[in-house]
Amino acid sequence: MSKTVLVIEDEPNIIEAIGFILSRDGWRVAVHSNGVDAVETVRRRAPDLVILDVMLPGRSGYDILRDLRAESGTADLPILLLTARGQSRDREMAEASGASRFMTKPFSNAEVLEAVRDLAGG
Repeated sequence: MSKTVLVIEDEPNIIEAIGFILSRDGWRVAVHSNGVDAVETVRRRAPDLVILDVMLPGRSGYDILRDLRAESGTADLPILLLTARGQSRDREMAEASGASRFMTKPFSNAEVLEAVRDLAGG
């Protein structure tokens, strides 16, 4: 059975690139593109892994991440946080918010695939 990844990202080119890489690797890829109802979408879809952008319309990825970590059903969900800003402060905020892993844009296809495989446990 293939695993599902939910990509919460609002840039179409990034959605397309990640979707292509992961579906080719056997993942089912679902996409959501705003922060307002992202937490509800994660609850409803119950993905095996989430790729979450920091800067989303309506709500910050950090806020979404904190909400997901506060709920028992998503507290341990593997979450890869993406950001265009890679300063150490951003990394610290990602860790403090509960990100499983942190990646700066631009990233290579290989980096995304490796991160997702690591977070999925194989």
